[in-house]
Amino acid sequence: MKKIIIAIDGFSSCGKSTMAKQLAKELGYVFIDSGAMYRAITLYFVENNIDLANDAAIASAIEKINLKFVFNNEAGKSDIYLNGENIEQAIRSMSISNSVSEVAALEKVRTFAVAAQQKMGVEKGIIMDGRDVGTNVFPNAELKIFMTASVDVRTKRRYDELVVKNPELTLEEVKENLEKRDLIDTTRKLNPLRKADDARVLDNSNLTMEEQLAIAKQWADEVLEVPAR
Repeated sequence: MKKIIIAIDGFSSCGKSTMAKQLAKELGYVFIDSGAMYRAITLYFVENNIDLANDAAIASAIEKINLKFVFNNEAGKSDIYLNGENIEQAIRSMSISNSVSEVAALEKVRTFAVAAQQKMGVEKGIIMDGRDVGTNVFPNAELKIFMTASVDVRTKRRYDELVVKNPELTLEEVKENLEKRDLIDTTRKLNPLRKADDARVLDNSNLTMEEQLAIAKQWADEVLEVPAR
């Protein structure tokens, strides 16, 4: 059976990773969380006080970074490792969320991450989500999905995810963070977030996870020419 590359792009907190994982499980594909890669790089930069205005410091830091995904049997998914350490939880903090868009906009960081991502996709059979997967990382992906949702819906989703570990967090803080990230992601000089011309739009503002997965699976089946049931 032929294999394809599925590129999923969209704004923060649209549920890209959730759907990508579910779709990967349905198809028996490998899920690559590009956002986790940028968060991991950001964590390294924060922990090592890397000056984002210093090109030499950035280049030196990147040379010391080793990223890999390791399947977690208990969680039933892959966790990201930075220089041999599982950092899956550490990269999900609000402090990393506040810095990741700025770090991800750096040319040296994107060049490093994109090269690693393209290497992972050589044999196809992968699903990757991010901001420029369909426009830059895999411009020839057989299926491109651009996910979106209203900012209020995205704020509520992100708040519900974070407030468990940070009870003092407010909806206003989360919304401000999302709007800041949207602005950086869509206006950065290098490969900004935008819909690829041949991407299919999936607005999940009013969809359940099951409904959005069904739509994406139908699109994948069409590309794979799987007979309708």
